[in-house]
Amino acid sequence: MPTRNVNLTAEQDAFVEEMVKAGKYQNASEAMRDAVRGLQQRWQQDELKLDLLRTQVKAGIDALDRGEFTEIADADLDAVLDDLATTGAR
Repeated sequence: MPTRNVNLTAEQDAFVEEMVKAGKYQNASEAMRDAVRGLQQRWQQDELKLDLLRTQVKAGIDALDRGEFTEIADADLDAVLDDLATTGAR
């Protein structure tokens, strides 16, 4: 297994030690591997979210190109956005 030297802040080191002492991990290496797995998972989720966002933006642009949109007066914009936020929260 490859070895890496990692510099941690005193707070991070204390947290790793606390996790090992609490029996959450057998040793600091196991804790660090779990931290890297968490980082990998977060990056994968971020990539999936970005892909979904790109798909939604493309769909919106395509709809605009087809003329499928509703014009909203500036005075009504806040109310429409509030309604969308309320509807989207359900």
